[in-house]
Amino acid sequence: MKEFDRNDDILQRVQRDALDSYDEELELELDDRALDPDTLLPQLEASDVERDARQRYFRELFRLQAELVKLQDWVVQTGHKVVILFEGRDAAGKGGVIKRIVQRLNPRVCRVAALPAPNDRERTQWYFQRYVPHLPAAGEIVLFDRSWYNRAGVERVMGFCSDDQYEEFFQTVPEFERMLVRSGIQLIKYWFSISDEEQNARFLSRIHDPLKQWKLSPMDLESRRRWEEYTKAKEIMLERTHIPEAKWWVVQAVDKKTARLNCIHHLLQQMPYVEIERPEIHLPQREYHEDYVRRPVPPEIIVPEIY
Repeated sequence: MKEFDRNDDILQRVQRDALDSYDEELELELDDRALDPDTLLPQLEASDVERDARQRYFRELFRLQAELVKLQDWVVQTGHKVVILFEGRDAAGKGGVIKRIVQRLNPRVCRVAALPAPNDRERTQWYFQRYVPHLPAAGEIVLFDRSWYNRAGVERVMGFCSDDQYEEFFQTVPEFERMLVRSGIQLIKYWFSISDEEQNARFLSRIHDPLKQWKLSPMDLESRRRWEEYTKAKEIMLERTHIPEAKWWVVQAVDKKTARLNCIHHLLQQMPYVEIERPEIHLPQREYHEDYVRRPVPPEIIVPEIY
């Protein structure tokens, strides 16, 4: 009887954990524009169509994340090496899709590289040098949240590089990427595309949400003013760096949720992964020793239970 009760308690715990996980997903999915500017609390009233759409989104997201776990197992088993670049305008949704990709994966297998602006020493190095230490070993996936393509975008538009450095980048980057591919690294490049109006709306949302204001830097605000310059820089970048060994893939990202699903679905199609059979797992019995006495925790180091 005790064993039955124990199993029932475990089942209830698993169910509670699943609900907690689902709630975390809902927190991530609170629509930026559904915030009351007075209370800054989410307004959860929604039509039946909206609720159905959200349910479909979550079902498909969870299904794709389960496939990502299978992909991860295959990468580890085969020693595959993968680099995925995420580029796009500010507020295009790169961080959102990266978060959903890594959310249920092992951080020792799949990690994110989001490099800050180069320091004084790095500015004197070979341009690609600071990215090389982040490249994967066998059985690893690395997601670059922005990459060496900063030179073709923000550095060009903001005047952080000279004309010679800009041209040298375009001469070097195709061969650099071919070298990566020849070394056994699969390189996948995504550009997240949003409209002028959608970026404006997302920036305004961040301005009025104190929980997201940190996402707006002076550089982001300046990029808004220079929309057309960024467009020209993007068009040149895609034209000059779309090579057979490392093609660009454009994700239509005006709708954040469909962009995430489309990107993850496309990513899964880029590798011939198969499900790896796992050995059956048996939880060992806990050992008990008569001479073991658990020491009480000193009350002064216990965190107060406020909740």
